[in-house]
Amino acid sequence: QVQLVESGGGLVQAGGSLRLSCTASGSIFSINDMGWYRQAPGKQRELVATITSGGSTNYEESVKGRFTISRDNAKNTVYLQMNSLKPEDTAVYYCNAFISAVEYTYWGQGTQVTVSS
Repeated sequence: QVQLVESGGGLVQAGGSLRLSCTASGSIFSINDMGWYRQAPGKQRELVATITSGGSTNYEESVKGRFTISRDNAKNTVYLQMNSLKPEDTAVYYCNAFISAVEYTYWGQGTQVTVSS
């Protein structure tokens, strides 16, 4: 079993920054892709950014140039640095981790990010 715990969410004014962290623990063999998703009220969960074990990244168009995903494989941790935040970034942010050895994607419990105008 693998647990993912997110931290770093909160309330920030438009134009501000936040850094989210997500650490995996438990029966970890080797984590492949990790990512951040978000879900705003009344909307479907959407991809924000992903990163492979080798460091290749992918971003949703609206966050390119403002958000940066990174990871520390030794710590089984993925980060999301969010700059120039906008009210439309308000959502619950979830991290996930895909472990190919068990062909399963694990999810965290989510952390709230609120951006005030």
